[in-house]
Formats: sequence, C-alpha cells, structure tokens
Amino acid sequence: MEFLQYPLALIVTLGVLVTFHEFGHFVIARWSGVQVMRFSVGIGKPLFTWIDSKGTEFVIAMFPLGGYIRMLDEREWEAFSENERSRVGNNSYQNLSAYWRIAIALGGPLANFILAIGVYWILALVGTVGLVPVVDVDEQSVAESAGIRPGEVIVEIDEVPVGNWQQVALALAGRMGDSGSIKIATHYPGSPSDEYQLHTLKIQDWHRGEESPDLLGSLGLVPTTTVLGDVLENSPASIAGLRRGDRVVQVEGEDIQTWSEWVKVVQKSPEQALAVQISRSGRLMDLSVIPGLEIASDGTEYGLVGVTAFVRETQYSGLAAMQQGFRETWAKTTLTLNLLKKMVTGMVSTSNLSGPITIAKVAGDSARSGLVAFSGLLALLSISLGVLNLLPIPVLDGGHILFCLLEILKGKPLSQRVQNFALQLGIFVVSGMMLLAFFNDISRLL
Repeated sequence: MEFLQYPLALIVTLGVLVTFHEFGHFVIARWSGVQVMRFSVGIGKPLFTWIDSKGTEFVIAMFPLGGYIRMLDEREWEAFSENERSRVGNNSYQNLSAYWRIAIALGGPLANFILAIGVYWILALVGTVGLVPVVDVDEQSVAESAGIRPGEVIVEIDEVPVGNWQQVALALAGRMGDSGSIKIATHYPGSPSDEYQLHTLKIQDWHRGEESPDLLGSLGLVPTTTVLGDVLENSPASIAGLRRGDRVVQVEGEDIQTWSEWVKVVQKSPEQALAVQISRSGRLMDLSVIPGLEIASDGTEYGLVGVTAFVRETQYSGLAAMQQGFRETWAKTTLTLNLLKKMVTGMVSTSNLSGPITIAKVAGDSARSGLVAFSGLLALLSISLGVLNLLPIPVLDGGHILFCLLEILKGKPLSQRVQNFALQLGIFVVSGMMLLAFFNDISRLL
C-alpha cells in the first residue's frame, strides 16, 4: 500500500493549495458585492455540493487538479427568469469597476503568499532541525583553490546566512547561469561564529542551460554527515575524548562517509575497542572508543557511544517568528522569480519545470519525512503557484490584471475580438507549459 502515499500526498497538496487560492478570489469577490455562483475545489463531475444562504454553490469535484470560482455573468443574468433575477440581483462581474476586478484577480495569489507566511511562521515557532553544512572538499577543485578546507562549516553564501543544507542548495540555485563569483564564508565547528574565512569561487555561465546540474559537485563541495553534535557527559564518547564538532574520518582503518556507516560500526561493536580517526579544526587525531553495551526490548545487544549528529535547531518566538515567516516567503518568492526569468532567457534549463508526477513524488517523500518537511514543501509550492498566476498571460490571474490595466489606460475595455485572440494565445502558452512539465516528469521516470 506504500505506493498510494504518492497520489494521496498529491491530492492533499493540490487540495490545500487550490482551496486557499480560490478562497482568496472568493473573499474579495464577496467583498466587491458580485454574485458568486459556484466555488469548486477540483474539476469534473461534482461529488459533493452545498448551497449557502447567498446562493453560492460549493462543490468538491472528482479530479483534484484545479478549481475555480464562477461569478455571475451579464449574459447569464439576462437569461434568468424574474424569480431568479430577484434572488441574485444584477451583481454581475462585468458591472464591477476595473479596480475591483484587479482586486479579485490578486486575491488568489495573495492567499497563496499568506498561506506560505503562515506555514513559515508556525515552523519558526515550533522550531526546525537541519544538518549543519559541514563540507569535504575535492582535490584540485574550485573550492580547494578558493581556500575552503575539509571539515569547515558554510555559514554564508553571497553574504546571506545559511544554517543547513537546504538553505545552501537554495542559495546556490539562485546563481545558476551566472558569471562572476560566489562568495562563501566558512569556519571550523566549535570556533567562534564571528571568526570565519571568506572565499571567492569564480564561475562562468555556471550550469547555463544544463538539465541536471550538480551544484555542489561542480564546485568540489561534498556534504559531510559524520560530524558529531552533542556528546553526552560520562558517555563512552566523552571518556574517549570526542568533542562536539569532531568529524569521524576512519574507524579501524576504513573510511567513514556517512552518519549511518558510523552508527552501523558502533552498534555492531559493543564493548570492543575501536580505533577512530577524527578531524578536529583541520587536524587529524587518533582515539580509541569503546562502545557501551545496550540491550533492546527484544534482547538484541548493540553498541552505543553517546553522541548525536551535528544538527542545528532554529526556533523563534512571538513577533520574531512572524518576521521570519515574511523573510522566508520573500526570499523564496524572489528566488522563484529569478529562476523563471533565467528559464525564459535560456540561462536555466526548462527541464527544471515540474508537473504533477514530480510534485506527487516530492510530496510523498516529504510526507514520509514528517509534518515539518511536508509543511515546508507546501509553503514553497504555494509561493510558486502565487508567482506563476501573476504572470501576465491571459487565462492566468496576471492576464486578467493586464486586461484591466489596459482598460483603465484606454478608458474602455479591449474589444471582444482582441480579448478572444489573447485568451487563445494564453491557452496555447499555458498548455505548452503543462505539456513540457509532463514531458519532464516522464523523462525523469524513464
């Protein structure tokens, strides 16, 4: 049944995003006084309907891949009987001013940004945990030439603080296609945070147009997960002399590449002396560690040394959490806009455009990782939906806003012929984007 988690995660994700988006349109539409005929979450055959006191039909439809609100149309009102006219009044969309129509179009994307701010605010309140970005460095790489050394922690990229690997990846993604330099600040674990080294990494058309860019690998940076976090007092690790920030390099002469490899060696060696080589502030040291004996509930014996992975917990309170919600939303909005611009100009490959299949996979994987990971993905997708809908393409919210602005400038609406042509062009562009996204999804699967 595990395979069902992906479609279920997609349904939940799109359901939340679409509902918030359409609810934003709905609230402004009600505020304007226009009669909202239908509020639909999903498309296709209605599965559940309910009509409120103001005559709006709320619908949950069969296919959760979209949604819409339908407002009263002037032509629809003219076809109503007298009883229907008296029930809904002549509060049609066409009778609204251009300014109200702009407000209604903005309502959907605004709701998506508000959702993202809310999610990031809650995550800031409850706190998030991420692996500290400690790096290994490939020989003769750009990073080594810039002076970055194995075991250092990345603390800033282009003067923007980063605290975990996700933030590092997002900061580097924003530089794809660029020429010039990437400025990375580092320091060794355990050293004062203000004692850092600044490194300049030269780039030229960095990953311009590449389909599967390896952002870290191309710079010679390798994520390291074998760095020790907390060392429990009087534990075998503490007795052996291990400290927070030490990086496990070898055990019994064998290289240790991942945290899981380190854990596996410790667990299978209770009460056995292990020759452990560590790196501390760039210096190699040899220690002997004797894991303690622990017994599981099923009687299985395993070793334990009393250390945790090197993670950083970030938590805010009160107003600071709300400010963090705004900062996160603004940073990811500007990143999305920047990548879209680069995609249009060819600096970033269009293969990075994803459709529902990729969204389902990522949503399913994040759901398995926990509520915090899934919530973060939901906020990021909400921002993407808000930004995409503001593009000045007819059939999207941004296209409606463009029509209204031109109407204000001209003093009258665009001709029906021009609007129809623009809508057909918009449908062509959006359909092309959707087909490309599906093609990219299938290509990734194959």
